[in-house]
Amino acid sequence: MDIFNIAANTETSTFNTPPNTPFSFSISILKASDRAYIFNVEDTPSKKKFEYVFNKDHQSYLDFFEKLAKQFNMRVPQNRQNKSFKTTFKATYKEVLTQNLTSEILYGYGDPSVIRVDRNQLIEYFLLATSNDAPNAFPILRSNNLVEWEFVDFVFPKGKKPKWAADGELVSDFWAPEMHFIENEFRVYFVAREKNSRELCIGMARSEHPAGPFVAEKEPILKGNVIDPHIFVADNHTSYLFWKEDNNDIWPGCLLDLLYAQPKLISTLFKNQQDQSSVCFILSIWPWAKNLEPMERFQAIQVLIEAVTSQFMEFYDSVSTLLKNENDNEDLRAVLKFMKTPMYAQQLTEDGTKLIGERVKILENDLKWEAHLVEGMWVTKHLNKYYLFYAGNDFSTEHYGIGVAIADSPLGPYTKMPKQLLQSTAEWRAPGHPSVTIAPDGKTVMLLHAYFPGKAGYKEFRALLAINLIFEENGVRIES
Repeated sequence: MDIFNIAANTETSTFNTPPNTPFSFSISILKASDRAYIFNVEDTPSKKKFEYVFNKDHQSYLDFFEKLAKQFNMRVPQNRQNKSFKTTFKATYKEVLTQNLTSEILYGYGDPSVIRVDRNQLIEYFLLATSNDAPNAFPILRSNNLVEWEFVDFVFPKGKKPKWAADGELVSDFWAPEMHFIENEFRVYFVAREKNSRELCIGMARSEHPAGPFVAEKEPILKGNVIDPHIFVADNHTSYLFWKEDNNDIWPGCLLDLLYAQPKLISTLFKNQQDQSSVCFILSIWPWAKNLEPMERFQAIQVLIEAVTSQFMEFYDSVSTLLKNENDNEDLRAVLKFMKTPMYAQQLTEDGTKLIGERVKILENDLKWEAHLVEGMWVTKHLNKYYLFYAGNDFSTEHYGIGVAIADSPLGPYTKMPKQLLQSTAEWRAPGHPSVTIAPDGKTVMLLHAYFPGKAGYKEFRALLAINLIFEENGVRIES
């Protein structure tokens, strides 16, 4: 274990499953280094004990839980079940960027957004992408044809990120940037974590040129655990901000707090023994996991989330039934509330820094394929209809995909198409976070991200794909 350079004063923390649970564990956790842990896990009744050494990255967590599943009859992570993944869905994706254009781009092209700029009879496209905790935030790429791209710069090069935002490896999350031309300037809306509260906020930066340099506003324009800003530009003076409340980051903690206080509910809510065992394990380490940085906390409790989302509608109904019988149970009420992840929209002031008018709920997760969330939206107008493309389900599994909702006005009401527009294929997993533009030949093109098979996860490379769309009277379909 010398590779972990264990400090002499490092202390081991021990955690036990609360009483009255279907399964019980005793778990000791040693922080072996800034990047690694040593877990000793003992099944209390049988005294079966194993030691695990692993890093903090997502794939290592998945490997850890896969080993736990084999040795303690727990739930196998969804990403480790996909060896048997089979699908009949096919899509004619164009593979646009399947590797990083520069070593400074660390994680590929997640949450891609594209803008078409027509100037002086010249058509150019500019693309922005998520950068997570990379030193340089939000790569800017340029193309004349949506096929060949060149790296230009970053919206926030190293040392020039907004002062309000958390920065640093495993700490910051710079997500989902979008650039738009409004009021004769280029504005970038983006997500970052507030450095003190660690809550996700929406910020804005502006420039005279699409390649920058960009100057960020001194404070976020919207706070409160909100992500995935999208701007629909009605005209040069009128624009709308769309966003999602990131409730899927909240309900798992509410559920674990509830189960920690009322462990007898485990058998009521989880019928499968593997799920019960997994939940009891996560419950044991919850006092430790709840203090992790947000994305690592997600990795540490993901198997519990998957135990819920694999039967999301049924689980939601079970919690609803419990709440009817215990109407004054605020813990149950909180779980139920945050199991919905609403999208909202509201008009922006002309300078783009404040919201005016009324906030309107646009969508929330209510279809089976969406499970516990909808996110990553993009609105485009075709003839007299507004088409809202969005992603749903867990971003790191093959269940993630893209749906469509249609309305007669930008603020809705929107009606969802009942089936996903895009799903995982044999070649590409978890297609998501679409953006739409018009190609030089006049066709409507959707750009999106996806993972290589077996490579889905937080901070894993996401490729840039494209696919043509065809609008019809009552919907939209992909070009075959």
